[in-house]
Amino acid sequence: MNATDRTPADLLSSALAADPGRPLVTFYDDATGERVELSVATFANWVAKTANLLQDELSVEPGDRVALLLPAHWQTAVWLLACASVGVVADVAGDPKAADVVVSGPEPESLEAARACSGPRIALALRPLGGRFAPAAPEGFADYAVEVPGQGDRFVPYAPVDPEAPALIVAGREFSGAEVVERARAEASGLGLT
Repeated sequence: MNATDRTPADLLSSALAADPGRPLVTFYDDATGERVELSVATFANWVAKTANLLQDELSVEPGDRVALLLPAHWQTAVWLLACASVGVVADVAGDPKAADVVVSGPEPESLEAARACSGPRIALALRPLGGRFAPAAPEGFADYAVEVPGQGDRFVPYAPVDPEAPALIVAGREFSGAEVVERARAEASGLGLT
């Protein structure tokens, strides 16, 4: 973390520059026994591919809203950082009707709620190693695991991300990118992390 980091994407870039091989995200699924550990470089690659999907394939623009109907999962973290990289607002458990894009996990209730979005709908199977839906994604949804592999490994936003612009909505509370970074610094310091 550098003093000049102003957005969540800046934090990831700093981590990538400092030590790309170190573990960044470790995810455990107690129900399935799945364990996934992602290095900074691997996580950044997933973020870049997802940000390219958002910007190039789904045509989102800074300020657009992406409703994330996802559980606590490593792929949710990828989507949060991808949204921050593009400059779109990640609305955690947000209203699909008010969203430009909706991203849903595989739960039937989540998928049904996501159908209220009039824009693109992306479904994540949340299978080990980012696997696909079998045999296919639900009707009306694109399968994230099918769409993301072909995206570029490097992401450059079309427009610079404004640190003061809305970046995240959690439980109805809106945070700018700068506020997310400020809270991350405070939490890290409180936990004794650098």
